[in-house]
Amino acid sequence: MTRRTHKVAVLGGGITGLSAAFYLARQAAASGERLELTVLEGSRRLGGRIHTLRRDGFVIERGPDSFLGRKLPMIRLAEDLGLTGELTGTNPGAKKTYISRNGQLHPMPEGLVLGVPTDTDAFMRTGLVSEEGKLRALEDREIVPGTSKGDESVGAFLERHMGAEMVTRIFEPLLAGIYAGDLYGLSLQATFPQFKEMERVFGSLIAGTIDGREKQQAQAAAAREAQAAIASTPLPASVFLTFKNGLSSVIEALEEKLKAYGCEIRLDARVQSLDKSAEGHRLLLSDGSALDADQVLIALPAVAMAELLAPHADVSALERIRYVSVANVVLGYDAASFDGELDGSGFLVPRGEGRTITASTWTSAKWLHTAPEGKRLIRCYVGRAGDEAGVALSDEAMTEAVRLDLRELMGVAAEPEFVEITRLRDSMPQYPVGHTEAIAAFQAGLSAALPGVIACGVPFGGVGLPDCVAQGKLAAESLWKQL
Repeated sequence: MTRRTHKVAVLGGGITGLSAAFYLARQAAASGERLELTVLEGSRRLGGRIHTLRRDGFVIERGPDSFLGRKLPMIRLAEDLGLTGELTGTNPGAKKTYISRNGQLHPMPEGLVLGVPTDTDAFMRTGLVSEEGKLRALEDREIVPGTSKGDESVGAFLERHMGAEMVTRIFEPLLAGIYAGDLYGLSLQATFPQFKEMERVFGSLIAGTIDGREKQQAQAAAAREAQAAIASTPLPASVFLTFKNGLSSVIEALEEKLKAYGCEIRLDARVQSLDKSAEGHRLLLSDGSALDADQVLIALPAVAMAELLAPHADVSALERIRYVSVANVVLGYDAASFDGELDGSGFLVPRGEGRTITASTWTSAKWLHTAPEGKRLIRCYVGRAGDEAGVALSDEAMTEAVRLDLRELMGVAAEPEFVEITRLRDSMPQYPVGHTEAIAAFQAGLSAALPGVIACGVPFGGVGLPDCVAQGKLAAESLWKQL
């Protein structure tokens, strides 16, 4: 008997969809199963938010620039793709990070862990928070283990523990920067569930963080051992990792591997509808063509996913996720004329400072591989929840506003050799309070309504690259079991 060919469609050519397709294709090849795999990407390129620009010896990230090394799914993927030798870490001499207050850059105090102060002496010396604000923050140490239930916003939770000033001066620029969000609108359970667990066990976040440092050191050691067991080459001892030739290296390697497995990759292939058919599912594309598949894996943004699945399931959990638009402004300089000091990794700007820039990475200081010798590279971020007007500025106006902020905050008046602007429209998900429970209900409803259709990716939590890879691999394993 001839084995049946399994037809699978993967919707979305970002890191989640490509990882899922890769692990599915590899499993099929190892098992000797016949798999007809098609990746449908609605835009003209693969990679989603990952987009590396290589020019004149510079390595410029238009989207994310790194990932947490302790999260192993990305390490495993790099090893599977033969890329672990390309991994590189941050400059150990660029550990200092600043936060702006009243137009001045203040170094973040030592002992700050996700904004929680663990070194009282260092915290009391900082100029970032008033004396009253510091004393209010330290009242957190008096909170006893609680029995709080249910989800709440990150901002409300942190204000309850350490006061409003700590939220606006420390937590907002540090934590909200990950999501470009409003802490009072972000779900605690979906973004920083470890804080809720600390409250349950210790009451005090300070006590929980201090207690957790030993565990974190043990976890870091375990992560290094796991990395060594996974990788065929030694990895840098760095919290954050990236690839020497940019994050697009992993996208290019995935594309090459998928094509070697016989996967068809179609660009400009936007799916307009998904319906049940005699063969399983029929996809109608924007060019009028159709594709039949036994199984469908959807790794799209929440808006596109909701539009596609609305006829079949309750998509209100997806529709409640709002996306914020941001922009990256990268400036390249000649070192001979550069008049600033890059003695750290960059700075953060609290919402109340009234700046166009929300944060800045001193890229060539933090990542030594990103600029050729004698050059400097700075990346600035524009836009956040409630303040997206800067993203709509013209290139000229945005560049002028960013350069003004750099001049006033850093004293950098040098003329850049080039400026690269990337606008990431509707790119940063804002998980609302109650998101975790709502998305679990959506997944259950989808499974019942459309057997053989699996949804994964950023809408379900975890914006980091390892989280996306982990979701893609898990979805591939689940789909394989169905096959």
